[in-house]
Amino acid sequence: MSFVDLHCHSTASDGTTPPRELIRIAKTNALTAIALTDHDTIAGVADAADEAKKLGIDFLPGIEISCEYPRPGTLHMLGYGIDPTNATLASMTGDLIANRNARNDKMITLLRGQGVPITIEMVKSAAKGDVIGRPHFARVMVDLKIVKNYAEAFGKYLGSGGSAYVDKEQLSARRAIEMIHAAGGLAAIAHPTQLRKANSAQLRQEIKMLADYGLDAVEVVHSDHRESVVDELSDLADDFGLLKTGGSDFHGGSKPHIMLGRAFDGRRIPREFYDSLVAKLAPH
Repeated sequence: MSFVDLHCHSTASDGTTPPRELIRIAKTNALTAIALTDHDTIAGVADAADEAKKLGIDFLPGIEISCEYPRPGTLHMLGYGIDPTNATLASMTGDLIANRNARNDKMITLLRGQGVPITIEMVKSAAKGDVIGRPHFARVMVDLKIVKNYAEAFGKYLGSGGSAYVDKEQLSARRAIEMIHAAGGLAAIAHPTQLRKANSAQLRQEIKMLADYGLDAVEVVHSDHRESVVDELSDLADDFGLLKTGGSDFHGGSKPHIMLGRAFDGRRIPREFYDSLVAKLAPH
């Protein structure tokens, strides 16, 4: 049996591992296929695809889009098999990055108002020219000794409910699905437990609504999903005729407890998840 990882992040967004190195780690970890799903950008896709070709690893270009959703839950949409040259996709990612930049400026203002001597130049340096995310803020704050680690940075300042947290403008779930389809890809809801539904009936209702919008797949295996959750999500995917996907949600050093190719309790992601996506993409 062979294994894959269909949810991971590089330095192109908020990961700490460059795209090419990410692929080399995948090879070391004996993965046969991988999808790079950086937040709101495809900037790392070209390098990752090139390295995957060199190393003989199958590759899917991907993206992860944050969608409008009531707190305390979050809804993220994964796009698989998107065309990196698609004009609609380029326009969408440009808008998403502009929204991120506006959010970053507001967070800088809030942090400095609390006596944190951080500048946008410091954060840009930490991001090394890629899309700026909250982990880059956390990295600077650790370097400045404002906090001891990433967890403290998010708990006190950057996470939802933190003193410097700013929400960003986001697409609706329906619009995100439409954009992914317009770029030739398939849409999968990421880590559905983060919707924070109160019970199984509410989760079922949410997945059904997204399926009605055109959702293609559900991420059933994830580093947040214990065995019972995997079973529940697999049943929901079957009930609504959706494909199943899975991934570690690897970010590198900012989430050091997560290993590429491994989900909750070291669970691996079967190759059949990748193959089913590719089979559905084939007619497109």
